Amino acid sequence: MYLAARAYRTAWRASLRAAQRISCAAVIMNTRRNAHFFSSSLEAVKDIGDDSSILLGGFGLVGIPENLIKALVQTGPKQLKIISNEAGTDDFGVGLLVHNRQIKRLICSYIAGCKEMERQYLNGEVELVLSPQGTLAERIRAGGAGIPAFYTPTGFSTLVHKGEPVKLDEKTKEAEIESRGREHRVFHGQHYIMEEAITADFALIKAWKADKYGNLVFRKSSRNFNVPMAKAARVTIAEVEEIVEVGSLEPDLVHLPSLYVQRVVKGETYEKRIERLRTRKRGEESIREPQTEKEKLRQRIIRRAALEFKDGMYVNLGVGIPMMASNYIPKTMRVTIQSENGILGMGPYPYEGEEDSEIINAGKETVTTVPGASFHSSDEIFAMIRGGHLNMTMLGGMQVSRLGDLSNWVIPGVLVKGMGGAMDLISCHDRTKVVVTMEHLTKSGTPKIMEECTYPITGKGCVNRIITDMCVFDVHPKEGLTLVEVADGVSVDDVQASTGCSFKVSKDLQPMGQVEIS
Repeated sequence: MYLAARAYRTAWRASLRAAQRISCAAVIMNTRRNAHFFSSSLEAVKDIGDDSSILLGGFGLVGIPENLIKALVQTGPKQLKIISNEAGTDDFGVGLLVHNRQIKRLICSYIAGCKEMERQYLNGEVELVLSPQGTLAERIRAGGAGIPAFYTPTGFSTLVHKGEPVKLDEKTKEAEIESRGREHRVFHGQHYIMEEAITADFALIKAWKADKYGNLVFRKSSRNFNVPMAKAARVTIAEVEEIVEVGSLEPDLVHLPSLYVQRVVKGETYEKRIERLRTRKRGEESIREPQTEKEKLRQRIIRRAALEFKDGMYVNLGVGIPMMASNYIPKTMRVTIQSENGILGMGPYPYEGEEDSEIINAGKETVTTVPGASFHSSDEIFAMIRGGHLNMTMLGGMQVSRLGDLSNWVIPGVLVKGMGGAMDLISCHDRTKVVVTMEHLTKSGTPKIMEECTYPITGKGCVNRIITDMCVFDVHPKEGLTLVEVADGVSVDDVQASTGCSFKVSKDLQPMGQVEIS
């Protein structure tokens, strides 16, 4: 008995000493130094080799590490796994890596800006994993925070949940590789799916200023994905416009501490391209009257959508009709517009000559900010959305089902653009009103409102109201559609003939409202 106890104590002490050695080794391995500064972008990325995983910051062309990307094209590593919000354009940003065929797999939320990426994917030449934008941001944030996985309502019952084609067969165009379906759980009666965190070998980010410790400051909406990505990589390389002395940056104005930054380089040159320049002329503040019949029908939707705004609201508006409806918000009404690229308090298009390449909306258009506005990183901006802090989201649609399912992001085998932030925007429809604006019929004259969506859905039972050029429907997730307003010159029979499913007619059916033009 004594010998056994002694042997146990000896083994215990040995294991304790081994644990201490491991702990000390871990401390040594994790010893950090201040960021290393490089003289060129080429020098900063030269050790990035084949098969590396790389997080690339930016939204559209704003805040992208353009010099580091060009350096990667020069060094030419292949079989890269790229994690980026988008695929860039065909001649800039991530698109340069696409054209140079350096990418094996791209994980992103949107590829519509790069036709070559869409072509390569549809022809089975590259792997593409599409992720909802907010989910992508949160997966990266979780990776940087040491959280292996989390549950989110975004993507439930969609291809993201069930599994989507990652790589197509070159000949048959059928799925050769599919993503794994997500684990499903119910919390407090709500459906959630599990998403795993993302980390990478390298993060390439763009900041405005760095001090000589490596603390970073970003400018305007360029914070976007750069901040969470810097935290989720083994090695973060930041290209900056200006390097200042330690102490030059006010501590409470540092957006990203040097703890997360291993390498810094001052960018050689900056194009700061504007993807979609939109401006207005001074003295031409009035809204142009529609000329064609199509423009008149579109204007009808816009003016009805504008009636959804209420004083004090926080809203997110999709590109097109929803954003155009904001032109009719009365000056006496305060409505704060949020944009998922990182702006809370977005204003109208800038006057000619006053555009800023780092203030854009989610559609990559130049915009302005209003007094009281603020800028945020992508993970923070989507926390506002997913957390139900917005009063309303208004977006376009390709199809809406009788029970409020929405399709607006892909036509299989024909159009692959990605879901962007749409799946996140409709994920909290029990707290944030979801309004869909669209023409009632397709160009070929078939109904967009139908019994079941035939395209992959963006969200299930998520739409609260539909506004078309013919009418307004309220949507109940169990009882279906109720016709509440009809446009001038349109009868209930006309609506029935143009709708691909049954609906109820409100006992208090009203003429379709139109905001007054001042």
